[in-house]
Amino acid sequence: MSLSDDGGYGGDGHRGSGTGQTRTRLPDTGGDPYGSGRRPRAGMSSRNLVTIVGVVVLLLAAIAFANRGGSGNSETPSDGSPKDTAQAQPTAPTGTRPTTGKTGGIASGFAKTEQGAQSAAANYAVALSSSGMYKSAQRDAIIEAVYTSSAAADRKESLRKIYTDAKFLSRIGLKADGTAPGGMTFVSRANPAGAKVEKFEGTTATVAVWYSTLFGLAGQGSQNPVAESWYTSTMHMQWVNGDWKVAGFTQKAGPAPIGGDQAAATAKDMSQAVQGFGGFTYAR
Repeated sequence: MSLSDDGGYGGDGHRGSGTGQTRTRLPDTGGDPYGSGRRPRAGMSSRNLVTIVGVVVLLLAAIAFANRGGSGNSETPSDGSPKDTAQAQPTAPTGTRPTTGKTGGIASGFAKTEQGAQSAAANYAVALSSSGMYKSAQRDAIIEAVYTSSAAADRKESLRKIYTDAKFLSRIGLKADGTAPGGMTFVSRANPAGAKVEKFEGTTATVAVWYSTLFGLAGQGSQNPVAESWYTSTMHMQWVNGDWKVAGFTQKAGPAPIGGDQAAATAKDMSQAVQGFGGFTYAR
């Protein structure tokens, strides 16, 4: 609503007749123009008292119910037995220990369950999106730890061609050996937001992982500053030698949320964050 030139609000209905001014009605008696208000009752009826007591009782009961995990998603039921994982919601943790060890710095030893397959897929998505993929020795170790033996043999050669391509490395601001220029910090990190099983048949599983990535060069004058993207990778998993391995996967962009209105970090702050904050072992 805009103000008119004479100081009143746009329509004639707000003005006094013929004066161009707003007409205000004052109270007929002196004192507070807003009136003294209604007088409170001398006492409270029994009906009102019963109502108030009832509301207080219901409120206390609701607080007690919430504190004892009334949603049914508590980690451990009152009898001490593990909760029913079949009731877990898509993004809720199951409470199952995700892994028993590491292979080549990557989590391994996942349970032969749907939850174990999801945990494996989430951790493998992180490994396959890491900066280690740009260094030959680390890349081979990641591939061997993540893929089945037959898939690893094929992937080593195809990924070697991608990650050693001079034009590709130059385009993202890296040197020919896959390292960052002096004074720069290369960032390539995946952050899983959730996982779901699309198909499970005991020794095989199809798992979709939704995650964001941070990718770019942090440093003064960077031509490829660190940016966020979102992807969904669908991994076809196989149970091999007591663990889940990737037989193949497909990737698509998104779904991506609307960007927030936060100010972008400085190159120094971003470099310090990447170097100072470690990653996680992801669990379903």
